Amino acid sequence: MFEAVEELIGEHADLEKQLADPAIHADQAHARRLNKRYAELTPIVGAYRDWKRTGDDLGTARELAADDPDFAAEIKDLEARREELTERLRMLLVPRDPSDDKDVILEIKAGEGGDESALFAGDLLRMYLRYAERTGWRTELIQSTESDLGGYKDVQIAVKSKGAPEPGQGVWARMKYEGGVHRVQRVPATESQGRIHTSAAGVLVLPEAEEVDVEVSPNDLRIDVYRSSGPGGQSVNTTDSAVRITHEPTGIVVSCQNEKSQLQNKEQALRILRARLLAAAQEEAEREASDARRSQVRTVDRSERVRTYNFPENRISDHRVGFKAYNLDQVLDGELDPVIQACVDADSAAKLAASQ
Repeated sequence: MFEAVEELIGEHADLEKQLADPAIHADQAHARRLNKRYAELTPIVGAYRDWKRTGDDLGTARELAADDPDFAAEIKDLEARREELTERLRMLLVPRDPSDDKDVILEIKAGEGGDESALFAGDLLRMYLRYAERTGWRTELIQSTESDLGGYKDVQIAVKSKGAPEPGQGVWARMKYEGGVHRVQRVPATESQGRIHTSAAGVLVLPEAEEVDVEVSPNDLRIDVYRSSGPGGQSVNTTDSAVRITHEPTGIVVSCQNEKSQLQNKEQALRILRARLLAAAQEEAEREASDARRSQVRTVDRSERVRTYNFPENRISDHRVGFKAYNLDQVLDGELDPVIQACVDADSAAKLAASQ
């Protein structure tokens, strides 16, 4: 069992030697890649060594128990520990998403429900901002279009980790499960008769691409400029500072108008465009690799209804994994970890089953 780990131990030792060489750090990008891989392998190597040591101790205890019955209790403890380490090692060997340590661009768009949907989009934005704050991540507003009643027709933010995240704790590793249609059931502020309405908002989560991840040729771009406008369509800028970029090979269109200068809006639009192109390339690669395999928590179909927020019952339900809890008020205040962890666990179990 776990014969493949021996090869990973050799790779881990080789990486340790390379990282000890000061010359390696002259190329910071190369050194970061080595450090990332070393961090990925370290928990696997540690768990494997514990697993082997426990196996050796168990064999010794069984031999001694033949002459001394007092060792029988130790055998039970070692068997339990061995089983625990076996399961941990299996989980660590589940194939990892190569984007797990990336930062993300999060987009929230109002959907069905008019003004109530826009207000709900604002609630989702505050929930994610609070979650980022609790987790120690940084956030940056990229682009937003407010509604007349104070919600958002659409809003885009960047969410960034501080420093190098632990394996499985990166922004994309946690936030990638948020993509999809989020449904709300509540009495809207605009409802005079107290009837419960259902509306929805869409959430799109993209791993933020660096320039080295996606090559964008200027010849493939059509760039249009226009005047920025605010809620209700009123002009908020007397110069043509807003920018719309169309990536002609794919038809992807990105618009930005939040910044005061045309150059800043162009940079933000290119940032979003690179993230969308990276996501499209990754999804195409996943389809080609296995059309049959569809994780229950990772889906290319962004229209899938993933979660319901029921205000009268203070209930949150994630339909992909059957998660349900009655602490919606706390979740909306940023206590998202239990909901996300249910998705992480289901994803890991599905990948583990597929790899066996």
